[in-house]
Amino acid sequence: MLSGGKTVLIGLDGAPYGLVKDLTDNGVMPNLGEILSEGSFCKINSSLPEISSTAWATIITGSNPGEHGLYGFTDLAAGTYTTIFPNFTQIKKAPFWMEEDFSCRTDKRYSILNVPVTYPAREVNGIHISGFVALDLDKAIYPPDLYEELSANDYRIDVDAYKAHESMTNFLRDLDLTLDKRIQMAWSIWEKEDWDVFMMVFTGTDRLSHFLWNAYEDNGHEHHDAFLDHFRRIDEYIGSLYGRLSDGDTIAFVSDHGFELLEQEVFINRYLYEWGYLKLKQFPAKSYNDIDSDTSAFCMDPGRIYVNIEGEYPRGSVAADEVESLCAEISDRFMELEIDGKKVVSEVFRKEDIFAGPCADKAPHLVLIGGEGFDLKGSIKSEVFAAKNIFNGKHTYDNAFWGKRVLGDVDGSENGISCIQEVRGALGL
Repeated sequence: MLSGGKTVLIGLDGAPYGLVKDLTDNGVMPNLGEILSEGSFCKINSSLPEISSTAWATIITGSNPGEHGLYGFTDLAAGTYTTIFPNFTQIKKAPFWMEEDFSCRTDKRYSILNVPVTYPAREVNGIHISGFVALDLDKAIYPPDLYEELSANDYRIDVDAYKAHESMTNFLRDLDLTLDKRIQMAWSIWEKEDWDVFMMVFTGTDRLSHFLWNAYEDNGHEHHDAFLDHFRRIDEYIGSLYGRLSDGDTIAFVSDHGFELLEQEVFINRYLYEWGYLKLKQFPAKSYNDIDSDTSAFCMDPGRIYVNIEGEYPRGSVAADEVESLCAEISDRFMELEIDGKKVVSEVFRKEDIFAGPCADKAPHLVLIGGEGFDLKGSIKSEVFAAKNIFNGKHTYDNAFWGKRVLGDVDGSENGISCIQEVRGALGL
């Protein structure tokens, strides 16, 4: 820790810099505003791709995806077209609360709460309660004897997103209940544990923005006040937490990506199929196992394009010396793509330009960033090129935020320093 005190790191999943600035400037989050005004507050980029699994893995390990190996919530099993769901056991770089060999760090005691992609929970010198995607509460907890308390208090790992399909009122009610349980759990651990580092991520902020970003932008929306109230309640918790810190303690805040209004989801594999790069045994496909020979490239969420290289996949068809020219060709096609006169893709990143490390060989060859309003999807099953579903908010790459303050000091001179450096610096690593 920066000055020998305690370190608190609060994550606001999917909270953009612009939103946080608006809410702190206009009194919705006065406690956070006070803290950031006396410390540092800056806009940062998300990971590539701009998805929570990759971004949080990057933050907690302080490494490039080419080192930690997590490129999305889904992947393909090596040498196959079979979909797998990577979890904490697949991360190849240790998070800050572990040694390089994934054994416990013993220099400090850690309370790690609701951090995405940390399931199943692993042994830690302290407390670990996994976040999304955690399938079973009993496997999401270390030490195991915490299970009885959390279960008795009806602790919730995540909001039930399906409630939004019933009604937004039901979804908001469940969101409030989940937040109640999260804060109740956090205070219990804060008070009972002799911790040095306390990290907790609020993930309801992401779920709220996916379903009701339009409610934030429209002051007249029936759920506008409910949207703001969720952030008010988090701010109340932040204020109470901040009041319990002492001079020399560090408090920091981070988000994993930004948000903006969603206009359409765009199905990249549908275009690859139309343009002849993707060949399928049947259309529409049922899974990636329907990828046929003569396929040049395919896509996985969110906008990750992989070249179907000979020797790497069962029906690989692209020679190694053809990869570069193929990537250039596909990149040009997507950069030219428009829907209703608007650019669908704002930027294309090449594998060799953004990934480095022992896991870079499994990285996507191209990462597409959606243009304003366009959410790029990797579904292999889609029959349509674009559609609109119940979501009205989408992730953005260039509008996450970082802020921190060391109590007893004013340290607002660190804008522009990368999120990873800041996180690890705040934790004294």
